[in-house]
Amino acid sequence: MYETNVETRIGKLKGRAENGVRIFKGVPYAKPPVGELRFREPQRMEAWEGERDAFQFGPVCPQPDGVLPQSEGVQKSENCLYLNVYAPEEADGDLPVMVWIHGGAFYLGAGSEPLYDGTQLARQGKVIVVTINYRLGPFGFLHLSSIDDSYSSNLGLLDQIAALEWVKENIAFFGGDRHHITVFGESAGSMSIASLLAMPKAKGLFQKAIMESGASATMSKKLAKAAAESFLSILNIDTNHMERLRDVSDQELLQAADQLRAVMGENIFELIFLPVVDEKNLPMKPETAVAKGAAKEINLLIGTNLDEGALFFTPDSDLLPQSKINEILEEYVGKEAAETAAPLYPRSLEGHVDMMTDLIFWHPSIVFASAQSRHASVFMYRFDWHTDSEHPPFNKAAHGLEIPFVFGKIDSLEQLTGTKASEEAELLAKHIQAAWLSFARSGNPSTDHVSWPDYDEDSRKTLIFDQEIAIESDPYSEKRKMLTASNQQV
Repeated sequence: MYETNVETRIGKLKGRAENGVRIFKGVPYAKPPVGELRFREPQRMEAWEGERDAFQFGPVCPQPDGVLPQSEGVQKSENCLYLNVYAPEEADGDLPVMVWIHGGAFYLGAGSEPLYDGTQLARQGKVIVVTINYRLGPFGFLHLSSIDDSYSSNLGLLDQIAALEWVKENIAFFGGDRHHITVFGESAGSMSIASLLAMPKAKGLFQKAIMESGASATMSKKLAKAAAESFLSILNIDTNHMERLRDVSDQELLQAADQLRAVMGENIFELIFLPVVDEKNLPMKPETAVAKGAAKEINLLIGTNLDEGALFFTPDSDLLPQSKINEILEEYVGKEAAETAAPLYPRSLEGHVDMMTDLIFWHPSIVFASAQSRHASVFMYRFDWHTDSEHPPFNKAAHGLEIPFVFGKIDSLEQLTGTKASEEAELLAKHIQAAWLSFARSGNPSTDHVSWPDYDEDSRKTLIFDQEIAIESDPYSEKRKMLTASNQQV
């Protein structure tokens, strides 16, 4: 290990080189969004004097303790707009760049989580990996513009855009190609990418996109306004004196967010903190914008895990009332499709798991892939691999299980699943990494071992990652048709 230096447009950084990779942690990409800048658009970072140490990760956005194992003992602060750069030591310019947007339901997580360590991906693939933080929960997705248009909506997405602007301006100093940027993310990170593909301000900031387990996800303007008004009411702040929000502590804001969830009856199918369609920065639903060609030059790699919902339910989980199940189905797929598809989701644990998998992850991804396939090359996958363990949730291909394979953190599977990774799992990880890296380099995930066909609305060819790799045409075609309302082109 040794110290390594780089000079960016806004100042010098001192990082460390280890295991063949130069690592710069806790690099600020925007001004701290505190004080006057709380609940405001991210502001351009000012240059600093001298050399800045980049040895430690920056603080993560305030979030509930204990929900994610990585959140214990980690410094949390609203001053959280930091990113981390992993660059191969051999980097001599023009390397592809991969920018990771973490998941966590828009109110949890950070780019510094151990599972997202970019060291192996950077070293093995000769790419530059960047992981970012962005504002979460009430800090990033409380849409105060619904009450006062001097505020902006979708602050967390605007943070992501600010990070991508920093990457475009500075990544050449680390050996990266500013015209060769791939965004990749999982869950809320993938849903964020769906929005970025539809946001005019993000145009030109990346050339390719990888979306793992998540597609278009927005809330209505009506719900956004109701949430903002209820939040202010909980804090006893009048809508004419919203400047008082600056005087509330971050912990009080988190507590108010918890109360808001209770007041508004949030459940796992209906989140209170989500992107919102907004004339200023997200003018239409992402799937609609993409269908109209908003991302027509951007190749897309997209997919889901076979049993996404298994992560979110246990045998102790409460079952939703049948009336609520019907309401959720109608909200997601429309009245006609809801009636047709209702028998797919009985009021049982398994029914809830299947409904979550299909409505939140699989079907939106199919809709999104179909829309984008009319304008660019799209490649679809399904991740079916799971452990032989009898212990849930990873005895199924649950939400998030593909991440160790993508980052080459195969040793973390033992921690996640309780079983040591098999040789087959290690080989599968190599194939998945190779595909992701091939896509980042060329816009096509095919490798020497796997020829990956384009996804189109006729054949809907999908690559299946399991003990063996296979290709299926239009998996679950009958269910897809049942979930598709007659007035939708999917």
